[in-house]
Amino acid sequence: MMTKFLNHVYDLECRIFRSINRHFDRKFLNLYFRYITHIGGAVFSILTVILGIFLFPQAWRMTAVASACALTLSHIPVAIMKRLYPRQRPYLILDETKVLQNPLKDHSFPSGHTTAVFSVVVPFLLAFPHLSFLLLPLAISVALSRIYLGLHYPSDVLAGCLLGTMIGILSFNSIHSLL
Repeated sequence: MMTKFLNHVYDLECRIFRSINRHFDRKFLNLYFRYITHIGGAVFSILTVILGIFLFPQAWRMTAVASACALTLSHIPVAIMKRLYPRQRPYLILDETKVLQNPLKDHSFPSGHTTAVFSVVVPFLLAFPHLSFLLLPLAISVALSRIYLGLHYPSDVLAGCLLGTMIGILSFNSIHSLL
């Protein structure tokens, strides 16, 4: 019975994946998602929090420190989970998946880009809720880009979102309790 349920969930996930990935050939979406996805990448996320720590006004600096801590801490469970649950990327499994040249080869669960962007953004959402109209669509766009580009299943992205959010909240609360 559990196997039947898991098969049903996987089928639903594949349908959701295909409904997003099928738009891969749309020029504007392709351009948008190809660039927005890098916001969750290591270079951009690390550079952003480091610059935030040194360049932001004092009122924002501790939030940037919380984001840096969250970003750093969030990659530990991502690395562990990718080893414990070696899930192949969807473009390797699902026929007709559209993907860029030279796609990632490591395991897909959870999405590291999604984890990173949510771990960086959540402390700022907590400290400055008025920025949510800008930061939340940005983080969601990065998450969707991972599916759109054929690199992650929706559950990979959801796990990254939850993981980044939880660690972002914990880091924010820990840093601000020290003040």
